[in-house]
Amino acid sequence: MQSSADLGGILLADVFGGVLLGLFRAFSLCCSQIDAAIAAGDDLRVSVLDCSVEPLVDAILAHPATTVLEVHMQLEFVGCLIEQYAEDSESVRGYVGLLSSLMDKYFGSATPRWRMPPVERLPVADPFAFTPNVDNGNFLNAAILDAMPDRVAVLTRDYRYLYSNTVNSAYLGRKPIDMIGRHLIEFIGEKRFYEGAKAKLDECFAGRGSDYAYERRDGAAMRTVRCRMSPLRDSSGSVIGALIVLQHAGATASTVAA
Repeated sequence: MQSSADLGGILLADVFGGVLLGLFRAFSLCCSQIDAAIAAGDDLRVSVLDCSVEPLVDAILAHPATTVLEVHMQLEFVGCLIEQYAEDSESVRGYVGLLSSLMDKYFGSATPRWRMPPVERLPVADPFAFTPNVDNGNFLNAAILDAMPDRVAVLTRDYRYLYSNTVNSAYLGRKPIDMIGRHLIEFIGEKRFYEGAKAKLDECFAGRGSDYAYERRDGAAMRTVRCRMSPLRDSSGSVIGALIVLQHAGATASTVAA
């Protein structure tokens, strides 16, 4: 039986560009993080990450294929899932049902449905991880986010970290992998969470981004921190999280207040 990381690697082998690539790479990253959490014996993080797997699977299978390659990759994806969970008869039956639905979707009519004119899409940056584009909610190269002088994070709808770039993780005294699954309260406390952050995040989860500044004490001085929140959406348009960028207003320093 293959590990989750092996499964993710198979899925990425022959996919080229576009939203579907972003979803496959998001799935691959999630699988790798689950494997790391299992190796570390962190059952809580495994449970949290497991909750993000099903929405990714749903998003991958809901993606409207417009090429033979995309049809092939979706079918291969389900085949990999069946192989991955070969020892779980209930899961296998469920994935066989999904495979049957896909076959009917693409081959159940006289005209193959993937031959329909492709929907015009905006260019999508080639993603490396489950990290969104600040401007349009699509996936962005994680190497770019890690190179930014700002703190960048992605929170799920239950206020837990799905992604934290190197700057943000270092500021909080953690490794990026250690941030995954941690609740925001652990880092800002209950008072700040319930009196400010939660309301802003709830607005973001409702589809409304925000760009605001607030004052934080940095030693003996008060510093202005700019906070930008953008909804993170899956391929169906549903909001699955929030992208947060924190920076000193007008400053180039990379360390900012929480």
